[in-house]
Amino acid sequence: MDNPRPEKVAAVEQVRSQLEQSDAVIVTEYRGLKVKDLEALRRSLAPMGAEYRVYKNTLARIASSEGAADGFADLLTGPTGLAFVKGDAVAVAKAMRDFARTNPSLLIKGGLLGTSVLGPAEATALADLPPREHLLARLAGALAAPMQGVASALSALPRNFAYALAALKDQRSNES
Repeated sequence: MDNPRPEKVAAVEQVRSQLEQSDAVIVTEYRGLKVKDLEALRRSLAPMGAEYRVYKNTLARIASSEGAADGFADLLTGPTGLAFVKGDAVAVAKAMRDFARTNPSLLIKGGLLGTSVLGPAEATALADLPPREHLLARLAGALAAPMQGVASALSALPRNFAYALAALKDQRSNES
């Protein structure tokens, strides 16, 4: 058997490294997109911490065979582009969905979120989630609500005690 060419070994290592370092990977089919369209997609994803790359499926399958979730390699068919996400996967999924709306040649085939393989519907549903900041604000509000209730109850104690003392004072002054 022939030894693989060094550039192929380097490509497999690069894909493996990106898979390990990414919080999510969104798999797309880009058949019919022009190079300028792919460049526009890359530029739109870069500020969000995502890198869109095209690799040969065979090399990506080899790289994903160690460590990637079962079923991920099944997504690697046809002309495949991978968006490696470091950070907010929801924001990247939204950007890709919006790009696909204006460029119907881009199809979202699925993805990898942590160790879970996502199908096309799940990857698209990821784009429908509220932004991370909104979810964190909701969580903070949910955590703060009980504390606000306790704070208002505790502040009411001295006020009610003061009212009770004033009433007791008034009652004693009326008795005398």
